[in-house]
Amino acid sequence: MRRQGWILVATVALGLWFFISIEPVLMPFFVSMVLAYLGDPLADRLEDMGLSRRLSVSVVFLLLTLVIVLTLLLVIPLLGRQIGQVVQLLPAALDWVQATVLPEVRSLTGIDLGTDFDQLRQALLDNWRETGTFAATLLAKVSQSGLALAAWVGNLALIPVVTFYLLLDWDILVAKVRGSLPRHWEPAAVRLAGECDEVLAAFLRGQLIVMLCLGVIYAVGLTLLGVKFGLLIGLLSGLASIVPYLGVIVGISVAGVVTFFQFGDWLMLLAVGGVFGFGQLVESTVLQPKLLGDKIGLHPVAVIFAVLAGGQLFGFTGILLALPVAAVVMVVLRYLHEHYKNSTLYDSGRRPQDEESP
Repeated sequence: MRRQGWILVATVALGLWFFISIEPVLMPFFVSMVLAYLGDPLADRLEDMGLSRRLSVSVVFLLLTLVIVLTLLLVIPLLGRQIGQVVQLLPAALDWVQATVLPEVRSLTGIDLGTDFDQLRQALLDNWRETGTFAATLLAKVSQSGLALAAWVGNLALIPVVTFYLLLDWDILVAKVRGSLPRHWEPAAVRLAGECDEVLAAFLRGQLIVMLCLGVIYAVGLTLLGVKFGLLIGLLSGLASIVPYLGVIVGISVAGVVTFFQFGDWLMLLAVGGVFGFGQLVESTVLQPKLLGDKIGLHPVAVIFAVLAGGQLFGFTGILLALPVAAVVMVVLRYLHEHYKNSTLYDSGRRPQDEESP
């Protein structure tokens, strides 16, 4: 038994080493796996309605493609224009801070931040001007490297192909993995897999819908108020909502500064607060109970720690993977805690027959 345990540990370590070694080529497969996981329930439902698996997968694949393409065509041009406006208005915003805000701070606190702000302003303007040059230089270097450009395009083209075949054989792959498990491990493994599936489904489907709805509420509300960059601020706030309360904090702070700079009216600031307050009300009373409930069960502090730890260890990829991995780890820890509470290690007076009794 001990030998089998060491073989299992060595196999897991070898697998981790292998995946870390090929990490640069995993991106299209990871994205395809997420898309296939999100689309499989809909494909199963179409199968239950009488469609063949191939036809069901084709319909789901077409819907996913349409959603992604329409999002890119509609949102990216608008975001591009608003980002361009931010670039143009940055010097004016910095001049306003220097001429209006700093004198107020000096009169209220007696602290003169003029010299430090001048240095910060110059650094920001220099780097901001260099952004376009840097992007052009980077694009030129990528274009000159035919191999790198071909690899990038190839990885991008792999995503729809791999997604289609994963969707087509998803149930077969799951059945083969289950059939390969040791027989005495299968009940516990299937139970854990089912709980992990519930948590991941709640997160990937529920949390993404919550983020999208909040982004739309914030973007539409700010745009109707006439706030500049309302679409950009709203969507970024929705994305930041992956961390509890971060989206509303970031959104109301940025929108408040932009609104005050644009209108100089305290009533407009209250209106901006009302937009974000309405979003939080909808999230707490409708979106969270209906889409997430208590399936994830991650404490807000645990969410913040997971995101920061993932970013520190694996960069942007770690941030994306932090919460799904944390949710799975939570399920495993809950399972281990349950066994620990029923073990003699927790209660030395427990008799063996007590552990087997319900």
